[in-house]
Amino acid sequence: MRDLIIVGGGPAGLTAAIYAARAGLSVAVVERGFAGGQMTATADIVNYPGFETIDGAELARRMEAHARGLGAEVLTGEVRALWLKPGALTVVTESELPARALILAMGTRRRKLAIPGEERLAGRGVSYCAVCDGAFFKDRDVAVVGGGDTALEDAAYLAGVCRQVTLVHRRGAFRGGRHLEEVLRRLPNVTLRLEHVAEEILGDKAVQALRVRDLGTRAAAELPVSAVFVAVGVVPDTALLRGSLPLDAEGRVEAPEDGRTQIPGVFVAGDLRQKPVYQIVTACADGAMAATAAARCLRGGRIWKLWGCVRDADLQCGAAYDGRRGFGGGMGAHGGRAYPFGGPPGDMPRGGAGRCGRRRRGGDARPHRRPLSHRRL
Repeated sequence: MRDLIIVGGGPAGLTAAIYAARAGLSVAVVERGFAGGQMTATADIVNYPGFETIDGAELARRMEAHARGLGAEVLTGEVRALWLKPGALTVVTESELPARALILAMGTRRRKLAIPGEERLAGRGVSYCAVCDGAFFKDRDVAVVGGGDTALEDAAYLAGVCRQVTLVHRRGAFRGGRHLEEVLRRLPNVTLRLEHVAEEILGDKAVQALRVRDLGTRAAAELPVSAVFVAVGVVPDTALLRGSLPLDAEGRVEAPEDGRTQIPGVFVAGDLRQKPVYQIVTACADGAMAATAAARCLRGGRIWKLWGCVRDADLQCGAAYDGRRGFGGGMGAHGGRAYPFGGPPGDMPRGGAGRCGRRRRGGDARPHRRPLSHRRL
C-alpha cells in the first residue's frame, strides 16, 4: 500500500507529488493521458514565475521529470471509481490501488457547445485543443467559438497556421485579456464576429461549415470552414465525487486552503477546488498545500492551521472538517455548532490558558498561530 495516491497529473497533481516525495512518502500519480493536464494545450504560457514565456507541454515535461526524479511514480490509466471509505481509500483503474491518503486533482475538462453536429463530427473537424489539432488544418479556413483567454489564445495560435480564422463570440466584448484582443485585431487573417452564436456544425463525414446567427439582426449565415475549435470554458471533472463530497453550483469541491475534505485522509487540489483564481500557479500552490497537509496527517504530527491550532485529539486524519469552522471539537453552547475548541474563535477567558493557547503577558490567552508555510517537513 502506498502512502499517497494523487489522481490527476496536471500542475496541482505534479506539484503535490514533488512535495510528497520530498516529505519521504511513497507516492504515485494516476493520469489518464499525458501529464500536464490542460496546461499542455497552451502554446505560450506568459505568467508563470521565472519564465517570460514557455510552452505548456515543455513546462509539463519539466514538472513530470522533477516528480519522477524524486521517486514519484506516474501511472497511466483511466480512473473508473474512487472508494472513499475512511481507512480503505482506493483508486480503481484496471486494478485496485489502495492508499493511506488521497489527493484528488482531476482538474477540469472543456465545456461543449451542445449544438447539432458537435458530437457526430468530434474528431472530424470539431476540436477542443487548438495546439493539439491546429496543424491538421494548415492553410485552411477554421472557426473558433468563445470569448475568454483560451479562445483568444487559440485564435492567435491558429492564425499562424491556418489561412483564415473566424472568432465567434456571443457577447459584444471579449472576456479575455485586453492585450490578447489587441494582438488579434492586428492580425490580417483573423475575423471577429461579436454578438453571434454558433447554432449548428455542418458536414457529412467531416466539418464543412458552421452556421451562426447574428443576435442583433437575427440573420443566419454559414461560414465555410474545415474545423471548429470550441473554447467556451471548462467544467470541473468531479463526476466521480458527486454524493461523496460537497460541491458548489459549478460542481467544484468546497474545501479550505490545505485541501482537507470531510472524508478523513482525502484532500483536493487544483481547479476542481472552489477558489477565486484559477491559474497554473494557484494550482501548484494547491498541490503544495495539500501534500504538506497529507504528509503531516500521515505522520500523526501536530497540524497547524493558518487561523490557529488543532487539539491533540484531532491530530490524525480522522478529524471532521466543517469547511467554515475548522475541525470539529466540543459542541458547546453556541447554536449547536462544532467548534475547534468548544467555542467560537475569541471565546476564551482572559487570564487563562484556554483549551489551546499559551499564556501571554497580561494574562490574555490567544491561540498559538504558526502557519504551514513557516514550518518545513
